[in-house]
Amino acid sequence: MLTVGSVVLGVANVRRAAAFWTEALGYVPREEMTDDWVVLVPAQGTGAQLSLGLSETPVQEVPRIHLDLYAGGADDQSAEVERLVSLGARHVDWEHYPDDADFVVLADTEGNRFCVIDTGRD
Repeated sequence: MLTVGSVVLGVANVRRAAAFWTEALGYVPREEMTDDWVVLVPAQGTGAQLSLGLSETPVQEVPRIHLDLYAGGADDQSAEVERLVSLGARHVDWEHYPDDADFVVLADTEGNRFCVIDTGRD
């Protein structure tokens, strides 16, 4: 049986992206980082790995795959969005928001888009 071993993001600067994602998620490098590759793992316990690989391809404006980061509720979501922006993320002017969106679209330091989800809704 297969399992997902790692989610891989293409980045223009592995060290810059690793600095963002380690702070954002509380992850640590699994082994020594190089200029073209690093695998990040949860510092506490188990969870999904996040691999960052050097890429020269442009960031997709509407990515086919992205990360959803779960927040506990609206207040937690707001605090996490603010924290992530302070780490270098930026808000994305997303034209596809539904009227009652439970998510906020951000981009990391490399332009990769991800969502912060309010999981406290019914």
